[in-house]
Amino acid sequence: MSDRTAEALRVRVPGDGVVSALWLRPADARALLLFGHGAGAGMRHSFMEAAAAALADHGVATLRYQFPYMESGGGPPDRAPRLVVTVRAACEAATDLAARHGLTLLAGGKSMGGRMTSTAAAEAPLPDVRGLVFFGFPLHAAGRPETKRADHLASVDLPMLFLQGTRDRLADLNLLRPVLASIEPRPTLHVVADADHGFHVPKRTGRTDEDVIDELAAEVLRWADGLTADP
Repeated sequence: MSDRTAEALRVRVPGDGVVSALWLRPADARALLLFGHGAGAGMRHSFMEAAAAALADHGVATLRYQFPYMESGGGPPDRAPRLVVTVRAACEAATDLAARHGLTLLAGGKSMGGRMTSTAAAEAPLPDVRGLVFFGFPLHAAGRPETKRADHLASVDLPMLFLQGTRDRLADLNLLRPVLASIEPRPTLHVVADADHGFHVPKRTGRTDEDVIDELAAEVLRWADGLTADP
């Protein structure tokens, strides 16, 4: 994992003051991922920290940021409109950073952070964003398989990368695959065997969570490089 230190930044959110952000850019960065956190933990959660470090090791800079409810100390997530406004404000900051450093701009996040990013992109374009990345798209609540949360994806006019585990109780792959097959441009689905929603894998697999996160980071870079190769 990378030992680089992230720089603390602030993002101004219309109607909500400012939220905290963390900017991590390796010297060899080729892309920048705007990286939203999941519903139950903020941008400093162990998964977010580990993923940002692994992405840096693979040449992907990250801008992590807090949603307002987490900035205020936690509790239930804000309603979608407030979350979407935050995504757009963070995207504005990321657009400036990407332009300043000559990086391909991606946006997405872990679980809810990814879903709110795609919700924002479905409502109106995210300036300069070349593609969306989902670390465990939360297709449905645990034990309640349905696909309503994916309805907006058809309105996202961007390439999309879905990183999903086979044991993810919030995304039945038998439901997700046909949803993605109906979308143009066709999203990329990268499946991690035996991983759950947090990308944990059983010891019996012989792999560690660090191995899995490194795999995810490598896939993000491979996919991002493919975007820059497109005409």
